Amino acid sequence: RREDPYRVVELADGREVRSYAVLLATGLAVNTLDAPGIERLLGAGVYYGAATTEAATYRDRDVCIVGGANSAGQGAVFFARTARRVTMLIRSTGLETSMSQYLIDRIAALPNITVVPRVEVREARGRDHLEEIVVRHRDSGEESVMACAALFIFVGAAPRTASFAGFVERDDRGFIVTGPDLPRNGSRPRGWNLDRDPYLFETSVPGVFAAGDVRAGANR
Repeated sequence: RREDPYRVVELADGREVRSYAVLLATGLAVNTLDAPGIERLLGAGVYYGAATTEAATYRDRDVCIVGGANSAGQGAVFFARTARRVTMLIRSTGLETSMSQYLIDRIAALPNITVVPRVEVREARGRDHLEEIVVRHRDSGEESVMACAALFIFVGAAPRTASFAGFVERDDRGFIVTGPDLPRNGSRPRGWNLDRDPYLFETSVPGVFAAGDVRAGANR
């Protein structure tokens, strides 16, 4: 809360910390895929997101990607450089509903990427490492088994900003709005009492800043 000239943070045990400035960097909570075997095989063939180390680990092998938004498309293009085959599993009828056209064009131009629409992952199988997944075809209800060495999940994320609701301005997805994105119609944020515009990473409350994935417009 704001108690000029201080900004007050209340902790879970009731203690309070007072300061002249606060930096909000609470990051994202990744949406999870609820299917048997996913949690057990996390880090052993099942991953949320992707890193360069996985590209080397699964070189010349078959991998699957869950998701149809830009992050999934970028992951597919990334793995297509090293993997034998990349299979994209999406719930919708096509990539056009949630992916930028430039990524759709790149995916279409890569011969080792296959897009499978209208499916969802029902199970991940493997003893000590992922060996295969069970997918359900949403239109027919039939299930099929697909062998793959790794499953990369890109099903979105939500910012950890519930604690700041009503205190700083957020966008419609809950990300904190900062800096030049704050003024509306030439006016400063409501409650702004300083004779200057907000700084680059400053929120709608003077002295409260946001950085990292929690910030609207951040390059995640």
